Amino acid sequence: MIHIKSMKEIEVMKKAGAITAYAHKVARQMIRPGISTSELDLAIQQAIVQHGATPSFLDYRGYPASSCISLNDTIIHGIPSKNEILQEGDIVSIDIGACFDGYHGDAARTYGVGQIDPQHQKLIDVTRQSFFEGLAHVREGHRLGDVSQTIQRYVEQNQMSVVRMFTGHGIGKELHEDPAVPNYGTAGRGPKLEPNMVLAIEPMVNLGSHHVKVLDDEWTVKTTDGSLSAHYEHTVWISPDGPVLLTAGDEDE
Repeated sequence: MIHIKSMKEIEVMKKAGAITAYAHKVARQMIRPGISTSELDLAIQQAIVQHGATPSFLDYRGYPASSCISLNDTIIHGIPSKNEILQEGDIVSIDIGACFDGYHGDAARTYGVGQIDPQHQKLIDVTRQSFFEGLAHVREGHRLGDVSQTIQRYVEQNQMSVVRMFTGHGIGKELHEDPAVPNYGTAGRGPKLEPNMVLAIEPMVNLGSHHVKVLDDEWTVKTTDGSLSAHYEHTVWISPDGPVLLTAGDEDE
């Protein structure tokens, strides 16, 4: 069931979103060759806790860290490790959730480490822009399929592929709520968008095939062909005046 939020709930989610955005800012400023993904995760955890929130991901279904940090061909759910060190030319996807007063914010970004290949920068840029292409349809009266198809079309026009096995989602008191928000689909289908719905919209885009594999740790998701992948996500409130990014930070202004 899709939960339509009250304005009181939206106000709390704004705070959760702001903390999520701040944690991203902290992580972004630390990214450099030689830093471990576990160092990033610790800083993210501290940024969240210092603002009176808790990491949404920590212990979620047994997940062992406060953030998901995914390098290169890892699409999502990369588990931070002291042995995983960022290298010049890597791309790193960081997914962060913060729970404040019982409500969640959720956002992901992909960053380059030092100087990166222009094709890999294009992957990051296309993934980000596909989100904003879809966002144009996040309005009262549109269908969820309008958003999904627009994201898919933009990505495929750029000769890349959208991941199909994993989707975005509703968000609120639960980290994952109805509806599922696919990054592919058919316009005019799916739930009708209504004011005060809140969605986590998150294109996951591969340079190669859309096929994925889940590793034996039952979390880490990689591309099957070894191609690089990027991820971009915001928590989006459908206000009566249009979409509002609850997890927007400095880089989104």
